[in-house]
Amino acid sequence: MTRTAIVIGAGFGGLALAIRLQSAGVATTIVEARDKPGGRAYHWKRDGFTFDAGPTVITDPPCLRELWALSGQDMAADVDLVPVTPFYRLNWPDGANFDYSNDEAALRAEIAKLNHADIAGYDRFLDYSKGVYEQGYVKLGAVAFLDFASMIRAAPALMKYQAWRSVYSIVSSYVRDERLRQALSFHTLLVGGNPMTTSSIYALIHTIEKDGGVWFARGGTNALVGGMVDLFQRLGGELRLADPVTSIATKGNRVTSVTTQSGWHADADMIACNSDLMHSYEDLLDHPRGAKVAKSLSRKRWSPSLFVVHFGAKGDYPDIAHHSILFGPRYKGLLSDIYGGKVPEDFSLYLHHPSITDPGMAPPGHSTFYALAPVAHLGKTQPDWDGAFGERFADAIIDEVERRVAPGLRANLVTRFHYTPTDFGRDLSAHLGSAFSLEPVLWQSAYFRAHNRDDKLPNLYFVGAGTHPGAGIPGVVGSAKATAALMLE
Repeated sequence: MTRTAIVIGAGFGGLALAIRLQSAGVATTIVEARDKPGGRAYHWKRDGFTFDAGPTVITDPPCLRELWALSGQDMAADVDLVPVTPFYRLNWPDGANFDYSNDEAALRAEIAKLNHADIAGYDRFLDYSKGVYEQGYVKLGAVAFLDFASMIRAAPALMKYQAWRSVYSIVSSYVRDERLRQALSFHTLLVGGNPMTTSSIYALIHTIEKDGGVWFARGGTNALVGGMVDLFQRLGGELRLADPVTSIATKGNRVTSVTTQSGWHADADMIACNSDLMHSYEDLLDHPRGAKVAKSLSRKRWSPSLFVVHFGAKGDYPDIAHHSILFGPRYKGLLSDIYGGKVPEDFSLYLHHPSITDPGMAPPGHSTFYALAPVAHLGKTQPDWDGAFGERFADAIIDEVERRVAPGLRANLVTRFHYTPTDFGRDLSAHLGSAFSLEPVLWQSAYFRAHNRDDKLPNLYFVGAGTHPGAGIPGVVGSAKATAALMLE
């Protein structure tokens, strides 16, 4: 090993990148600020329950297996992936349910329950989704966009699939039932995008799920993180925990070393940031470019934050699916509030119930949950998330879950806590408490997103949700592939 690299941050993107570098013979050290690896995929163990912070929807397992295959190993030796079905159970306030899966017969029956005439429209939407998947994910998902010429080369495909239109607009051109429009467009929220404004290219998520399924790592998402750490360390990589990086030193137009809060200092041929984009440039980079890029980033649109209530309860709740979406009485109006900066009284929720798939996530006879509500980031509204307002908001979410799908929930609660936009800012140095970095609108995608390699400092690299292709496990693992290719040139 003649070259050295430091990766700042042990999220999925940082771990995937470090595995690729170490597999290729680059001596790599990961430096993580928190006491556990995972970044946004952190976890807690409380009162016998295991609570994953997220992300909890695992798709495209081949992109993960490839990390093990680089060194001739098998992911199955470290991680037990279990299929989840249905992918999601969608529920509306009127009591209607829709089980969303890749079982063709079952899915068409679900569509027919809403509007039989939309089956043909769904088929046309599926063809569209397959097309953008091929162009946007297979061909371009792990390729860095470093110059405008690369964007020009991608332009014909973007034009063909009307990338300027929103996901909701495209879906609406194929199906008429409003509930089905919601069912086929909500996925962008899982990567921080507003279905009403996010580029229609993100309709590819439907094909990723349909072709590859939705999976759960036995033991929780943290078990997948743990498997990646085990692989990295077997390859000879070094992981430093609970030691935040405080500065990235430079000499001329090159980065040279990092220093941490404990005083640890190390030189490296290459440095890659899996840390928050704004934090990396504004707080860590000891170079005039840091302030310049931070000023540019401050003018960009950032994804919303999240309010997450984790709770454990007595009982098994067999009728609550692993993944549920509890739509509120409004869709477009609610999204306008969230992305516009208002904290509304109503909300839509993603309800995660991992113990239905893996009972080991809870003590015997108990269930583990979290309920997640997208909320505006701290640059748009700053209620008292840490105080009385946050407590009331958490109570309202518990009440909604109880009313909609879990009668008697409050009486069965054993433990609960919540995680707020201010926690994202404190724990992850996330700019404005954003949960997904830059918002995935068209003019902040591909070349217009943060580049995988800095334009002026040629040995400074970026990986994770803020770079191409974006958030979500497949996205950040794809960014690691793109970034590793640049670092290994």
